[in-house]
Amino acid sequence: MMNPFNKKGLGRGLSSLIGDTPKIATTNKLSIIDITRNKNQPRKSFDKESFEELTNSIRERGIIQPIIVRQSDDQTNKYEIVAGERRWLAAQNAGLHEVPVVVIQADSLKSLEFAIVENVQRHDLNPIEEAKGYQKLIDKFNYDQEKVSKFIGKSRAHVTNCLRLLTLPKEVIALIEEGKLSQGHAKIIVGLDNSYLIAKKIIDKKLSVRQAENLVKLFKHTKKIKLISKDSNLISLEESLQNKIGIRTFIKNKKNNSGIVSFEYKDLDQLNRLIEVIKRNY
Repeated sequence: MMNPFNKKGLGRGLSSLIGDTPKIATTNKLSIIDITRNKNQPRKSFDKESFEELTNSIRERGIIQPIIVRQSDDQTNKYEIVAGERRWLAAQNAGLHEVPVVVIQADSLKSLEFAIVENVQRHDLNPIEEAKGYQKLIDKFNYDQEKVSKFIGKSRAHVTNCLRLLTLPKEVIALIEEGKLSQGHAKIIVGLDNSYLIAKKIIDKKLSVRQAENLVKLFKHTKKIKLISKDSNLISLEESLQNKIGIRTFIKNKKNNSGIVSFEYKDLDQLNRLIEVIKRNY
């Protein structure tokens, strides 16, 4: 049978973590109903196509690589998955009643470490799930970004950029989780006031990361010009008109002192009030 701990790569690696952990038993079998999900599992979604492929493989050949479990903290005679939740779900989908397991001794921190390392090594986490896993290490287990970086085997910059994604509006985060917006695109719009609008433009126009960077630069440059060119007297006049009629007012004045005055109304009542003001005075 394939060695379930023979993994290389990130930080200390899954094999190293498990090698440091006492095993209660070698490979054994447990009933599927005696196994529960890992409450610290960072991954919340699975690719449907690859999941179906795994289900078909398990239906044909069974589970080759055992699921790693620990005794549940809060359920008697139950075992919580440490690594291998996708295999466990696929086994249920394939109609299996028992699965091969390796029972280890692990606390909640060790269990979360296993789950993060396994999923990041397999590239199964989307960027938001990865970031939330890192954030959980920081919030619940007193890690800092440097410790996360060393543990996971990725650069400090990668960890920082990952965590910054969590500061985006929930609408943008949803686009990342759904796979509509890549991590490369998302990190460009972190901190922007209208990040959702720009994210939608990136998706609708199918912009590359370089094109998205240029779009953001253009937006920032345009915004800066507008802020600088807006005359304080015009701003004061806009505010005065807005206070008089109760409707947002915009004044654009050109170099030759011609320009445009525009009003932004939110409903028909505001429009009617504006019309009445004009009729009464002119």
